[in-house]
Amino acid sequence: MTPFGVLLAKILEVCLFPSTANFTVPKMTTATRQEVLGLYRKIFRLARRWHAASGQMEDTIREKQYIINEARILFQKNKNLTDSELIKQCIDECTARIEIGLHYQIPYPRPIHLPPTALSPLQSRGFQNQEKLRKLSRPLYLKSHDEIL
Repeated sequence: MTPFGVLLAKILEVCLFPSTANFTVPKMTTATRQEVLGLYRKIFRLARRWHAASGQMEDTIREKQYIINEARILFQKNKNLTDSELIKQCIDECTARIEIGLHYQIPYPRPIHLPPTALSPLQSRGFQNQEKLRKLSRPLYLKSHDEIL
């Protein structure tokens, strides 16, 4: 689940059941909270309206379930984030994944294809440099996907 899911779950628990909440919610700006809640709602609306590109009902059901599960896992995983910069990165990642999914009509993150030695020339520390460059070259929308796997 994305960072927003975890944060959203905590926020919803405090809002819906304030007497049972025995923890403090980290301070976040109203604009950030609104943006996270809006993204969470947008994801579930998207899942409700989703149709698989193949047109088969089994694929549609599988993809809808994937969207819902992915959102819940990532939001739950990141509910305790307090750093505004990390929250902003998670919001950007979520927005990018929504836009890419809508554009390509697939809910799964699009893989990147780089040949194993495409990033740096072979040297004594070439493989360490390649790994570092490979990590830096990963698109924004794949960061949380790697953490789940």
